[in-house]
Amino acid sequence: MTGICAERVVVVTGAGRGLGRAHALAFAAEGARVVVNDLGAGLDGAGASAGPAQEVVDEIRAAGGEAVAHSGDIATGEGAASLVAAALETWGRLDTLVNNAGFLRDRMLVNLDEDDWDAVMRVHGRGHFLPLKHAAAHWRAEAKAGRPVAARIINTTSGAGLLGSVGQGNYAAAKAAIIGLTLVAAAELGRYGVQVNAIAPAARTRMTEETFAGLTALPEDVSPLVVWLGSAAGEGVTGRVFEAEAGRITVMEGWRPGPTADKGGRWKPSEAGDAVRKLLADAEIPQPVHGAR
Repeated sequence: MTGICAERVVVVTGAGRGLGRAHALAFAAEGARVVVNDLGAGLDGAGASAGPAQEVVDEIRAAGGEAVAHSGDIATGEGAASLVAAALETWGRLDTLVNNAGFLRDRMLVNLDEDDWDAVMRVHGRGHFLPLKHAAAHWRAEAKAGRPVAARIINTTSGAGLLGSVGQGNYAAAKAAIIGLTLVAAAELGRYGVQVNAIAPAARTRMTEETFAGLTALPEDVSPLVVWLGSAAGEGVTGRVFEAEAGRITVMEGWRPGPTADKGGRWKPSEAGDAVRKLLADAEIPQPVHGAR
């Protein structure tokens, strides 16, 4: 198959449904060979099934593409290592990693259990970190062996991670952490030929249909940006966060220094308070947290 990802080997986590499925199909349509990962869990992370990943593989193959299924838990070291191995053992290479897997356990903070916190942080935090770590180790070894690397990692954050979201303290914290991970990975891995970016998608999936009932954008609307970032055509783009919804793409600009006051010495509490009041009067008003009234 031809396309901007012809001959590239792409891994997509959480690719059995929703955004991940759309990404896997879009990569395959552009000529990529795809490892389709999905644990087959429910919306809250419970249960497991190899069915969703295999269904996407079957769909790609029916369209003339190449794909293999992986149903391991990528939030474990063993699962993440086997994910990278699936690409290397099947096609002898790995070019792009799309970290997309996740689930929700929404509660207001006073009702949020420790288990709900830990489970969401695990799937989004470790589920991004461990595949990234194992893929990066492979690419570093390739670069040190003198073999050219043009690798790509696309992480999945959220508007909740950028602005916060009422009732999603665990999810918002996990998605904000992914932004930090993206920036560090881009800085550390660039020397090995690896580019790392993140997307904050807005699309109607089973994860968003209740929280954002009015959202009508489709997962397929986000995938073209992901495919481009995962291709060789995205050369030079790294350490960025993009918001994508329907036909709109926005470069998100993170924390930057705003108004500043410098006394040149230690403040008294009352002086610090007076200074803060003056600074806030000159500062931009923050965008509201999702769901805030």
